[in-house]
Amino acid sequence: QVQLVESGGGLVQAGGSLRLSCAASGIRLSIKSMGWYRQGPGKQRELVAAITSTSGTTYADSVKGRFTVSRDTAQNTVLLQMSSLKPEDTAVYYCHTLTVTNFNYWGQGTQVTVSS
Repeated sequence: QVQLVESGGGLVQAGGSLRLSCAASGIRLSIKSMGWYRQGPGKQRELVAAITSTSGTTYADSVKGRFTVSRDTAQNTVLLQMSSLKPEDTAVYYCHTLTVTNFNYWGQGTQVTVSS
């Protein structure tokens, strides 16, 4: 059974930091990339950051310089360090895993709320 277990969301004041963690288990295929998407109130789900099996990274323009994605390949874990948080970062954050066969797995989501 595939599981993506997320942790680390919560409420933080603007300018603060949070770290999200996601551990993937039960995925039998090789993983091409892991990362995070988010969906704010009334908005579509969007890519926040992703990291490939060769450590290439991609970031949304809105988070560049503030968020850092990292991965423990052996543990199938992906982290998102978020700093200088803004109210517009408020969203449900979803862990995402893409296999080498381009199959997508999603976590249940964790709420991040940034107060002004």
